[in-house]
Amino acid sequence: MYCDDLKRRLVDKEVSKVLGLLKVSAAITFDAGITACLENLESVPWSEEEEEKVISQLQLHDSVSEVLKRVSAEPSTSSRADDIFLNLLIVVLQAKDDKARREMKALISHLLREDASSNYGNHINRLDVSKDALYHLCHGCFSSLVLCLSEAMCVDESKQDRGILTSEISREADNMQWIVDILLHKTMGDEFVTLWADQKELANLHSKIPTMYRHEISRITSQLCIAIGRGRILVPKDIRYSLLSTWLEALYDDFGWMRRASRSMDKKLVEDGLGQTILTLPLLQQQAILINWFHRFLNKGDGCPNIQKAFEVWWRRAFIRQYVAESQLQITVCDIQIETFQ
Repeated sequence: MYCDDLKRRLVDKEVSKVLGLLKVSAAITFDAGITACLENLESVPWSEEEEEKVISQLQLHDSVSEVLKRVSAEPSTSSRADDIFLNLLIVVLQAKDDKARREMKALISHLLREDASSNYGNHINRLDVSKDALYHLCHGCFSSLVLCLSEAMCVDESKQDRGILTSEISREADNMQWIVDILLHKTMGDEFVTLWADQKELANLHSKIPTMYRHEISRITSQLCIAIGRGRILVPKDIRYSLLSTWLEALYDDFGWMRRASRSMDKKLVEDGLGQTILTLPLLQQQAILINWFHRFLNKGDGCPNIQKAFEVWWRRAFIRQYVAESQLQITVCDIQIETFQ
């Protein structure tokens, strides 16, 4: 209090000590001390632990808006949150440097997960990306993939052309996988299953180009099957069947390349997800798909996903248990009626 230059005396002091002095100064209405402490806090960097202490204490004081500007957004900024996130995602998807693109994808994914699980502050105005923004990016990726596959059908057979094209398709497929991963984490993936099942043009182009160009695209199908198989996506059976009708043959054809080309691919996870997805369908659809798989697996072996566990479940359902839905329903209804009259 008796220092000629209190602001200078606070240089190099720990944030906790400055906060302690601020508390005392406020209690005795020592204006010069309050001003010096606030100027110090506005200027120095804070650790995350110190930040929490600063916010909790300064919210009790008047005239601290300048200090808290580094942690609070203007209402206009919060209202533009979706635009900010959309622009960030677009920049990542269009990045030229592959290593930097992978790092920023990992960073954004980590921050979105951290944001969803954090307990900080008010969740209402949280900076976030909307469903509309993510699906806007999905449609852009669809267009890019169709263009790449169309070009692949006319590609020159030179190694240089093949290498460039393979890289472009892989890049666009990886972009789509990333957006799908975000959608799944945010439980917004239901609509994407329908969109992916409806990509007839893309699937048709996919079937006409060499596997070496296209196998990364089938990883999108495997993502969806894993999510459906785990119950993370809930879509009607018609959509599930349409997904497999459009993309299952492509997944079979590309499976061997997917295994060889991607170290990160979990073979068992994909097989389990695919098998569980098939088992969610009506029994006759299970039968058609699994008998077709049985013949294919005998000819392809490890080049085809091994879903024999699903085959066993279907077999027991079809020939051992022989559950009759209509009879069981009648029994259940009768039981209910008996209990009612009693």
